[in-house]
Amino acid sequence: MLVLRNEDLDAKRFKLEFVNAMLEDLKWFGFEWHEGPDCGGPFGPYNQSERQEFYLAAMRKLLAGGFIYPCTCSRSDVRRALSAPHQGEEEPVYPGTCREKFKLSGEEGAFEPDIASGSRPKRNWRFRVPDGETIAFADGQFGAQQFVAGKDFGDFVVWRHDGVPAYQLSVVVDDAAMGITEVVRGADLLPSTVRQLLLYRALGVPAPQYYHCPLMTDEKGVRLAKRHDALSLRRLRAEGHFPEELRARW
Repeated sequence: MLVLRNEDLDAKRFKLEFVNAMLEDLKWFGFEWHEGPDCGGPFGPYNQSERQEFYLAAMRKLLAGGFIYPCTCSRSDVRRALSAPHQGEEEPVYPGTCREKFKLSGEEGAFEPDIASGSRPKRNWRFRVPDGETIAFADGQFGAQQFVAGKDFGDFVVWRHDGVPAYQLSVVVDDAAMGITEVVRGADLLPSTVRQLLLYRALGVPAPQYYHCPLMTDEKGVRLAKRHDALSLRRLRAEGHFPEELRARW
């Protein structure tokens, strides 16, 4: 059974025409999903923007378990705090500035999802990773994978200061609530998997099995991105290509 979930939490980037185009292009290419924003299903809603209560409940559970803390550090603060920058796959490894501050003061406070205002500084919320622990999993494509918490990745953001749950939290909460047992996605998300496994463990829900696919690249081996508009499904379709041809090629 295939589930289509619309990840539309970023209000600045969200446009309804993008969603409609996504559904149309995927159907044209040959995807047939059994649950989704256009056809419904038993675990809806399938638009993440309509699932805020699920994310709030998870955050309250994480706070009660001592897994998260507020962080007032900006990206620039993190870079300045790193005397010997340790660049992770997606971002610098967080040096733990606010972790230590709130650990010593014990003033984490209640989880507040609203945008900070007035005299209180804007706060992200970070997940405390178990420093030194090796997080391992078996990937269906690349085999055994392992990352060391605190070395390969640090405390990561689970809720942004603008009131939006981060990707790592939202996909874990939704996959668990929707009963997802298998996840197929790009190899660039391998480092995200270990973060998500920690969230599954903290929330006390089973994790799905993962299969990370090699990324699609251009003729020079460069990962396809939005700048490669000539290779988008919509452009290829407009140029007269057929789904069967593209599936056979890629």
